[in-house]
Amino acid sequence: MDTFIIDTKTITLLLATLFTGLLAGVFFTWSNAVVPGIGRLDDMGYLKAFQNMNRSILNPFFYLIFIGPLLFAGISAYFNQSNSVVFRLIICAGIIYFTGVFLLTILGNIPLNEMLDKADLSNITSEDAVFLRSKFEAKWNNFHLIRTIASVVSFIVLIISCFLKV
Repeated sequence: MDTFIIDTKTITLLLATLFTGLLAGVFFTWSNAVVPGIGRLDDMGYLKAFQNMNRSILNPFFYLIFIGPLLFAGISAYFNQSNSVVFRLIICAGIIYFTGVFLLTILGNIPLNEMLDKADLSNITSEDAVFLRSKFEAKWNNFHLIRTIASVVSFIVLIISCFLKV
């Protein structure tokens, strides 16, 4: 009977894969259900719903899932240096995640979220709501689509790494 041993290399790779998959799932669900759903709302309903969701998602669990892929991919790459193929795949997944998810979120989505968060929706006209939505929605959705694709690609690369590590 074979002994099943989980070492640090395996644990860190599995954690990098798990956290990347969790975030890819969050982003995919948001793209697939939330964006189309709230997109059907009137301007004020859309802005209020998005403002509330942005405020709700800023919590320790989301931060952990958002930062986790970078943290665990870095640690996993360190422990998997001896396997050049797996090491390169982990680095590739980490770069895709860092540029396509982490940086894009910081440089693209967060400034838009902050712009919306600062809006006092109780004191704006319907014309102002149309204008605010036009400044926000298309840009945010485009950035989010890129984040979704990048997180899914990063997740797939890490899954491949897991199979090659075996």
